Amino acid sequence: MDNWTRRGFLGSLSGVTAATALGARPGESLPPPETRTGNVKIKITDLKCAIIGRNPTVRIVTDQGVSGYGQAESAKPYLKPMVLFYKRYLLGEDPTEVARVMLKIRRMGAFKPWGAAVSAIEIALWDIAGQVAGLPVYKLLGGKIRDRVRAYNGAVRFPMSGQTPADYAENMAKMKEAKEGFTLIKQAVGFHNPAMMAAVPDGWYDYPPRSGPPHANRGLLTERGLEHIIACVEAMKKVLGDEVGLALDCGPGWTVKDAIRFARALEPLHITWLEDIITGDYTPYPNAQIFKQVTESTTTPIHTGEEIYLRENFKDLIETQAVNVLGPDPEDVGGIAELKWIAEYADLHGILVAPHGIFDGLFGLAAHVHLAAALPQNYIAFEYPIGDPAWWYDIVEGLPDPVMKRGFIDVWDKPGLGVKFNVKAAKAHLKDEDRDFFD
Repeated sequence: MDNWTRRGFLGSLSGVTAATALGARPGESLPPPETRTGNVKIKITDLKCAIIGRNPTVRIVTDQGVSGYGQAESAKPYLKPMVLFYKRYLLGEDPTEVARVMLKIRRMGAFKPWGAAVSAIEIALWDIAGQVAGLPVYKLLGGKIRDRVRAYNGAVRFPMSGQTPADYAENMAKMKEAKEGFTLIKQAVGFHNPAMMAAVPDGWYDYPPRSGPPHANRGLLTERGLEHIIACVEAMKKVLGDEVGLALDCGPGWTVKDAIRFARALEPLHITWLEDIITGDYTPYPNAQIFKQVTESTTTPIHTGEEIYLRENFKDLIETQAVNVLGPDPEDVGGIAELKWIAEYADLHGILVAPHGIFDGLFGLAAHVHLAAALPQNYIAFEYPIGDPAWWYDIVEGLPDPVMKRGFIDVWDKPGLGVKFNVKAAKAHLKDEDRDFFD
């Protein structure tokens, strides 16, 4: 990389981050940063996007032979045109000036799914910045405060054999014995689980279920509907005991009174959190005032945030302490630095963080690991994504093997995100329209 030095890159970082990166002790001075001449030492020459498997995968190309990668959820195979929309804003920019580049594009995203393109680009920028500096991304985020990070099951699921409490107990026993050794398991219930709701005739007053986009149902639960959900949760918790935590993905779609009844009924079970019970998923607003009513009415922790884009849209949730746990997704919220800012501000207000990530892919997994290593002590766990289809593990290099041990992932120290494509193997999975992705 001609004309590019680690010292020159670190000179563009904050003093604190530079000191951490160079290993300076408190009180020691650092060499003065190189004077900027206005000439960009490394610049972006292309922005590419390919749908590999089902994950939109972003590649930022530079004139120094360094490329950075980011991903969006596998649930968004339609995202490619949105990623490429930002190309003209990136060309010619210095990719190591992550904040400067993001100022050009962050305002042109929106709530899930429309913030995903911006988020994937941000992650790819950090990948380049780390490679240029010769440092893992977590160092550029301020350094790690933990050497291993906890993740919960996320994309690791077992098929259900039915919708009775006994079926949920059986399924949870399988999850408890999963090779990953999860210490926290999340299960969908209520309106987030259409099969569970459809199994109870007249389980809510707007029955029968509606067709259309995900989570189209909402309304007041009947007594039988609410009792069935509670019975299924009790059966799962009985299997897990106090050895493994249980979180519940609930909605959106519940009424406030049903949410309060449900949360209070579960208080003896010590549920880790109830997620998105009012709004969430693809709801383009957080509704902090409504969440606050639920949160203040129960000791069961209330969680939301996966669909929210940018810190500004978390402001009311945080400052009014409307929830107990926030779950932004780095691939929807605006990227990993954005999520870290939100986590730190939440920590000031006594709110915990458990990032969403079920469909984030293997480059998303790497981003989660670096981010979680650097998050403050209000961090609980992130949602574990997998390579899907399984051949993703054959085309990505750099992940530990096994990835997870006893519910934790060891943080690696390779530069950037620390994972890369086996290009030869990956090319076999490119669509014809994406044949030039690695060129």
